[in-house]
Amino acid sequence: MMNLPADPSSHPSARAATQQAGHFYTTRWTQVVRAKESSHEGREALRNLCDIYYAPVMAYLRRELRDLDAAQEMAHEFFAYMLRGEAIRTAEQVRGRFRSYLLGAVKHFLLRQYELEQRLKRGAGVKPLSMDEEAEGNAALSLRDEDQLSPDAAFDRQWALTVLERALKSLKLACEEEDRGELFEKLTPWLTGNSDHGDQATLAESLGMNLNSLKSAVHRLKQSFRIKVREEVASTLEDGADVEEEMRVLFAALRSR
Repeated sequence: MMNLPADPSSHPSARAATQQAGHFYTTRWTQVVRAKESSHEGREALRNLCDIYYAPVMAYLRRELRDLDAAQEMAHEFFAYMLRGEAIRTAEQVRGRFRSYLLGAVKHFLLRQYELEQRLKRGAGVKPLSMDEEAEGNAALSLRDEDQLSPDAAFDRQWALTVLERALKSLKLACEEEDRGELFEKLTPWLTGNSDHGDQATLAESLGMNLNSLKSAVHRLKQSFRIKVREEVASTLEDGADVEEEMRVLFAALRSR
C-alpha cells in the first residue's frame, strides 16, 4: 500500500518550495470559491476537481448505500447536480477546503434524495422505512469485514490515496522531462513503501551506481515527492488555507483500517 512521505511539518524545505511554486496550485479551488452559476471559468475549475476526486465520493456512497450499482447511480446523479452549478454558491461556507465542501455536498444531496424517496413512498401508500431498517433487512447489502470503515473515514482515506496517486504521477512526468524516467521507475518502490530496503545494493549495481549514490538519489526523490504531495493538497485549498492541517488529515486517514 502506498504511504505518505514523512510528516511534512518536519520538512521546512518542502514547505518553502510549495510556497514558491504554489500560486498555480492554489488557483483551482479559489476559482470555484469565487464562482457563480454564470461563471464558465468557475464551473470548469469545479469540473476538473470533480473528475479528480470522483473516487472518494464513490467510497463514501458505497459505505453509505452498501450497494455498488446504487452507489454508481447516485454518484452520477450527484456530479450531474454539482456540474449544473447549483452547489457552487455554498463553497465559501467550508473554510476553504474542497474536501470538506465535497463531503458536505454529497451528504446533503443523499439526504435530499432519501427524503424525496420517502415522500414518494408515502404518496403511494407504502410505509416508509428508515435507512437503517432498509440496510438491516437486506442481507445483500452487508459489507465485508475489511470494508467496515465509516462512510466519512472511507471518503477521507480514498481522498488521501487519490492525492498520493496524483502526486506520484506528477513526479513521474517531471522525472521523464529530465530524462530520469527509468530511474524513477526503479526507485518508485522506495517511495510507496513496497520494497525491501535490502534490495538497494542489487539495484545500485544494476544501475551502475554505488550504494551511497543510490541512497542519495532515493532521498532526493522522496523530498520531491513530499513537495508534489503538498502541491496537490494546496490545489484543493483556498489561498491562505492551512496546508499543514490538511496534511495531518491525510496522515490520519491513511492510518485508518
